[in-house]
Amino acid sequence: MVQNHQRKVRLNLSVYDRFHHRILREFRLLPDSAAIRFLTDAEMKRLNQTFRKKPTTTDVLSFPSEERARPARLRARAKALRGTFLGDIAISPAVACRNAKAFGRTLEQEICILMLHGLLHLLGYDHETDRGEMEHLELKLRRRLGLA
Repeated sequence: MVQNHQRKVRLNLSVYDRFHHRILREFRLLPDSAAIRFLTDAEMKRLNQTFRKKPTTTDVLSFPSEERARPARLRARAKALRGTFLGDIAISPAVACRNAKAFGRTLEQEICILMLHGLLHLLGYDHETDRGEMEHLELKLRRRLGLA
């Protein structure tokens, strides 16, 4: 499920809905395994302050339905969680737009990258603590999905 709860940045939701289904298929997860919501900067700032104690907006936040340890193997984790609701991914299109310009990507590419990033967090990966494992995996998946 992909929902737009902001109006500042125009989005073609069908593009993101298709990509959402594509990454879920990549992991062999069911179509309703995760929800993606596009939010305003103000709402992202509020969520970032509430849940991460950071008083600024951010590009993506993940809210797993339950706490998960870092998986040893992505495919095994996805298989074990098939049929489970993983959680919610919140994305700020305004921040994604600024990041896309800074990184030389299109807005569509940037948002798809954030969707993938958020899903990896829902599966238990954490780039802040894993010494580069999530980043390495994400780059590999970006190449496979045509986002490199």
